[in-house]
Amino acid sequence: MENEKILSELSFKAVRSSGAGGQNVNKVSSKVVLTFDVQHSQALTEEEKLLIETKLSSRLTTDAVLILNCDEDRSQFRNKEIVIKRFLELIKNALLIPKERKATKIPKSVIRKRIKDKKNVSEVKKNRRRPNLD
Repeated sequence: MENEKILSELSFKAVRSSGAGGQNVNKVSSKVVLTFDVQHSQALTEEEKLLIETKLSSRLTTDAVLILNCDEDRSQFRNKEIVIKRFLELIKNALLIPKERKATKIPKSVIRKRIKDKKNVSEVKKNRRRPNLD
């Protein structure tokens, strides 16, 4: 994954932010909407595209386009920085392949100890019974 190549494929749109903010909200387009087309990306390999599509399937549109919003700050520039950082983190985590888990072998001493403990519990329960006087 090449960050510069991916960043060149991003498209941004500035829109008016919603919510409280007074006159600033009504006249300044500070909210930034980032879109990234996974299918038509030149920076990603086919395996990476497939991995992103499977891991981020809930966040992609039907056309495999990732859309991220940011309206945390009053500055459009700062919102753009935040959304780019968030995007790169999201892509990096989606491309991580988890290590395969190897089942560990149970040591013989542990097996012996478990069986011995079971026998001890069995003996204790047997000793609690009422004696058979026949």
